[in-house]
Amino acid sequence: MATINNSSVARTGDNPFLKLVAILSNLSGWIAAGFILLAVIITCQMIFVRFVLNQSTIWQTEFVVYLMIAATLMGLPYVQRLRGHVNVDLLPLMLPKSSRKLLAILTLFLGISMVGIMVFYGFEFWHEAWSRNWRSDTVWGVRLWIPYLAMPIGFILYLLQLIADLVAILTGVEEPFGIEGEK
Repeated sequence: MATINNSSVARTGDNPFLKLVAILSNLSGWIAAGFILLAVIITCQMIFVRFVLNQSTIWQTEFVVYLMIAATLMGLPYVQRLRGHVNVDLLPLMLPKSSRKLLAILTLFLGISMVGIMVFYGFEFWHEAWSRNWRSDTVWGVRLWIPYLAMPIGFILYLLQLIADLVAILTGVEEPFGIEGEK
């Protein structure tokens, strides 16, 4: 009977590539958490300035929005490493081990392809903002290449984690879908 593995973190074994990607994914998660904490602090400061000091705010709302978007993008590889995305495992549980492995390889390949496209267009969008010196249409007028940089970086790190997941399955470091045993 197939059982679901209780360890939710992607395994690395003795593979140096998997260990490096795990370090990068964990670092990315800490950065994302820092962005969220900073956004909360700035939101509190903004509330204090608006309602206690009765002054207007210029940059806080825009900065918090950019921080939360960056936190989402930078958190992608960490969530993937922890297997925190929504997982429907009915089909993998019904399949024999060999078919389960093929399904895992296929889904990871499709995911890698889609995220690879996002890396390409995210980089292209960031580069366009940087080369044309785009600025936001607000009073603050932030240079948009700075917040847009989270797109290519977040998606590159997510792509690396997906590739590491594929390598882990192909090398036998991890079972497909975290399901151990033969059906």
